[in-house]
Amino acid sequence: MTVLRAIAFNILAYSLFLIMAVLGLPFLVTRESAFWVARAWANITIWLMHHVAGIKLEVRGLEHLPDGGCIIAAKHQSALETFSAVPYLGQFAFILKRELNWVPLFGWYTSRTGMIPVNRGAKSAALREITIKARQAIAEGRKIIIYPEGTRRPPGAPPEYKFGVIHLYSELDALCVPMAVNSGLYWPRRSLKRYPGTATLEFLEPIPPGLDRDTFRTLLQDRIETATARLIAEARTRGEGIPENEIAPPKTKSAQ
Repeated sequence: MTVLRAIAFNILAYSLFLIMAVLGLPFLVTRESAFWVARAWANITIWLMHHVAGIKLEVRGLEHLPDGGCIIAAKHQSALETFSAVPYLGQFAFILKRELNWVPLFGWYTSRTGMIPVNRGAKSAALREITIKARQAIAEGRKIIIYPEGTRRPPGAPPEYKFGVIHLYSELDALCVPMAVNSGLYWPRRSLKRYPGTATLEFLEPIPPGLDRDTFRTLLQDRIETATARLIAEARTRGEGIPENEIAPPKTKSAQ
């Protein structure tokens, strides 16, 4: 039954995206109307995830989100958190690899809504460009979402925090809200399987601006990893999620 529900959800979710992306093309005339399409798509996908795949979404710590601009540094385990946080963020800007802007339909929306593309091969030049665009987004009162590890990591994988989030925090002098997840237990990376249960996103106590880089890095990693481990332990206590022996280990640097 779980396999059938996962297959049904995958078919419906991808079909929903194509239908809404096409029907929503007239809404690309303005950024706000494009955001409306994105939020509608996210809400319907969350509904399908719950009622078809059996994955209920729980969002904690909304009181930690400021009204205006900030940095949201999120643990990244699956595709689930890339859309399930959208209804709670108002105006936002994901930092994403620039190749996503080249994807037909999807890229048209990311470009129109002002997502911040990263040219991973440009290194220092990419950081400068990201900083300029992120500073503008903060000034507009938008929330910037960045994944500190740069890619999806399976539950329990050792953390690998990159320099990008530290650089942004230092340069923007902005509040940073860490976000913990246990989504990888229910929506494993590189897999079409979906496991029923309650996936949790938790916005954590904000880190104020002005800390030195080393202090910020240590505090950010400690808050995210501690809370993520707690959320995973809660799910395991309920007997939920992908079996531990099916979790694919992350690729080593040498393999990459």
